[in-house]
Amino acid sequence: MPLLSGITGNEPLLGFVKEIQTFERPTTTEVLARVQDGMLSHQVKFCEDTEHRKLGLVCGFGAGKTYGLICKSVHMAALNVGHVSALFEPIAPMLRDILMRSMDELLMKWQIPFDFRVSPLPEYTLHFREGSHTILLRTMETANRIRGQNLCAVGFDEADTANKSVATQAMRMALARLRSGNVQQFYAATTPEGFGWAFDTFEKNASKDTALIRAKTTDNPYLPEGFVDSLLENYPENLIKSYLNGDFVNLNTGQIYDRFDRAKHVITELPNVENEPLRIGIDFNVANTNAVIGVRIGDRLVIIDEIAQAHDTESLSREIRRRYPDQRIYVYPDASGSSRHTNSSRTDIAILESFGFSNQSGKSNPAVRDRILAVQVLLENSQGLVRVQISDKCKRLIECLELQSWNAKAEPDKEAGFDHFCDAFGYLVVREFSPLHARAGRGTGIRLY
Repeated sequence: MPLLSGITGNEPLLGFVKEIQTFERPTTTEVLARVQDGMLSHQVKFCEDTEHRKLGLVCGFGAGKTYGLICKSVHMAALNVGHVSALFEPIAPMLRDILMRSMDELLMKWQIPFDFRVSPLPEYTLHFREGSHTILLRTMETANRIRGQNLCAVGFDEADTANKSVATQAMRMALARLRSGNVQQFYAATTPEGFGWAFDTFEKNASKDTALIRAKTTDNPYLPEGFVDSLLENYPENLIKSYLNGDFVNLNTGQIYDRFDRAKHVITELPNVENEPLRIGIDFNVANTNAVIGVRIGDRLVIIDEIAQAHDTESLSREIRRRYPDQRIYVYPDASGSSRHTNSSRTDIAILESFGFSNQSGKSNPAVRDRILAVQVLLENSQGLVRVQISDKCKRLIECLELQSWNAKAEPDKEAGFDHFCDAFGYLVVREFSPLHARAGRGTGIRLY
């Protein structure tokens, strides 16, 4: 029977709207058995993992994310009788059209008695023989409405479709409310949307209290015939990796440094460079000055270290000298540093030189396309020669090379924050390795063809 049947147009949707049910209250053990019956293996893993404080299920289209999320919510309810949990969708229409519809169908299928309240904010109350459990329904855009709640569990559905900052703020709010019940957990089920919230939460910033479960579309044997073939026919390769395989891939206009490959370029052991002069690319920004530190070995470059988000040029210079007090240092900064300062009456380049660093920048920056091409060629030239290696501890540089994309204007995107380390790296590479600019001389800025 439809959830709102029996309500006339003159009745306000306040208080509880009770489903007419003939089910007897099952025990929590009976409910757990009903829920688990017919689940796919990745859904079982998702439900049974109660050890990690943050748990993610990242799947391709049709792999059973929302089904798994509802199974998990009922599982958590059975483990936390007498307490309150919450489920979130990015926006209200998704709450109504996806979550509520699926929840109604599954609770009826599993014969779990429940009440549903529409107003002032929607919530389900599930009834077990041992007692009841309430599940609040909320949106990520209005996550502050759970202030004051003591929750045992919070689940997010399709969080990667929300703005990253909105999903992050909602998660922080949710984690702060996990303070009651027998088993406390934050869990999420989503299709990956590039390197978004799910990537940051469950892979980039993963810790010992975080777990990620992956599943492909093809892991669901109950999909209609032709569903997978349709995806393969209508989506490009990068979307197939994301929407079919559940992989984190760059979905923006296009990866700039598409020749970068961790398997080819990232190393765990460094050569002995104690007696080598250091070559440091620098990108100036107020309260966010970044540097990549490398050594040149013949026609190759090895990046051994990085410095992220120094407050200003002087802070950066002090940190370089602290780490490398005795080595000779060449710096390759943004050439505009000769005429501006980030936090001083002196120019940025004058500050670098005051620490004994030898400035190698030209009087002006090379064209952006020249700089990008120089990096691409060093990553791998047309003969397949790789001439740069990067220490695995340079995590920010590695991330930026993977994620910086072209924007809709065919320019390097500067909105996502992946440009600073790529720029610093590029200033070093173009001056040392590009035949157009290497050793061209500061005075003339001659381009060598």
